[in-house]
This record gives sequence, structure tokens and C-alpha cells, in this order.
Amino acid sequence: MRVAVLDDGGPLGAGTVQQAKHHGLDVAAFPKPAGIDSLTQAELEDRLAGCSAVIDLSGPPGLGDGTLTEEYGLVIDEEPLLSRVRHSTAVLLAAEAAVGVHHHVALSVVGVDRIGTEGALRALRLKEHMVTRSGIPYSIIRSTQVFEMVDDVADAATEDWIVWLPPVQARPVAGDEVATLLAHTAAFPPLQGVREIAGPEQFRLDVFVGAALTVTTRPDQYWQARSKPRTVSHAGMVITVFGRLQDTF
Repeated sequence: MRVAVLDDGGPLGAGTVQQAKHHGLDVAAFPKPAGIDSLTQAELEDRLAGCSAVIDLSGPPGLGDGTLTEEYGLVIDEEPLLSRVRHSTAVLLAAEAAVGVHHHVALSVVGVDRIGTEGALRALRLKEHMVTRSGIPYSIIRSTQVFEMVDDVADAATEDWIVWLPPVQARPVAGDEVATLLAHTAAFPPLQGVREIAGPEQFRLDVFVGAALTVTTRPDQYWQARSKPRTVSHAGMVITVFGRLQDTF
């Protein structure tokens, strides 16, 4: 069975392709920077021709969805983001319907159904709604924070070189586990529903991110390039790329 993996350039792309191959699937990967946003429906139909399933990794918000500033962290203009997601999702689903794709696997975020009215989670909630109403059999995989993307969380929450995060509980999950679940889901009949994945251990978000910043090295990235150390502090409420996070202690 041939499956298309729409990779947004994050760390899950290569892992999902590898795991799909381990499941015996014939994989067609479409990585960014070209991305599906720049393709017409006709171009997408050409690329998806012969594919029985599509794994769409372009859902969760990232640093590319806003402007990273030293003063306010990640600043997102939500309306353009919603417009882009609405358009790209509609074009992709129309192309899938035209070529006969019979399983759409979408990556989303745990909690989008509960706090999906703020931040970039609004875009994910919209995308989930469009997928479920498309008429194409689907599976939605909601993941907690992926270990390998912890730097993005820190970058988005940094203001004046301080990473402001509430001491909420989190269960980060390994990217390999998410990639395996995505590939496994694509290889089997559609769920026609949602499945969630989380890590086995619970951590305080501010403690987890602070520990990660002491061991990560990204010399080519925004904050590292400025050669100035950051500290992690906690606040009672913080608005992040994912929405409003509040201290529940």
C-alpha cells in the first residue's frame, strides 16, 4: 500500500517515513520548504495519485507560525494562521477525494478539544473539524509534547531572556513513539475517531524545559546565536503558542 507523508520539516518527518517503511508501506514523502501550502489542487492530485493513505504532519503549531522576538517570545497573528490552515486543508482534502485516498491520518495535540479556543490551537481545532466533515475516512492522533521539540516550547515562551512557564503537569512523549503510532495507524483501517498518546512519566513543565535547556545545543538557532543564557521561571498564567496555560497548584 502506498502512503504519502506530508512532512512540515519537524523531527517527526524522517521517523514517520522510516516507521511506515518498517510497516511494509510504500512511502512518498513531501517535505518542506516547498510544502503543501504552495501547491495547487491539481499539483497535489499528481503527487497523491496511487496513494491509499495520507499522513499529515503539518498540523501542530510551530515557530514558523509567528515572529520570534526577544521581548515577547513567539508572537502569532491568529487570523492569517487560521486562513492559511483553512485554505491548505481544504485543498489537500479535495485532492485526496479526487484521487481516491481512503484514509487520512492527521497529527494533532492533546487538549485541543478542551483549550482549542485560544492560540494556534484554534487552527488545529478547525483542521480537525474539516477532516471529520470531509467524507474521507480518517484517524486523528493527538500527542502530548514531543521530547525532541522542547526547544520550540522554550523559544515560544521566552520574554526578555526568561522562559516563562507555569508549573503545570506534562507527560512528554518520545518522537519515535509518535512516529510509530502514526505509521501503524496508516497501515490499518481508519479509526473514524481520535487516539491520544502521551509519555509514561509526568513532569512539571517548567522543570522539564529547564532541564532540557541545560543539555540541548542548537548553535544555529535564534537564541543560541545570541550567546546569552536563559533561565526558566514560572508564572501563574502564560499564553503560549498552544493557548492559555495556568498553574493549577
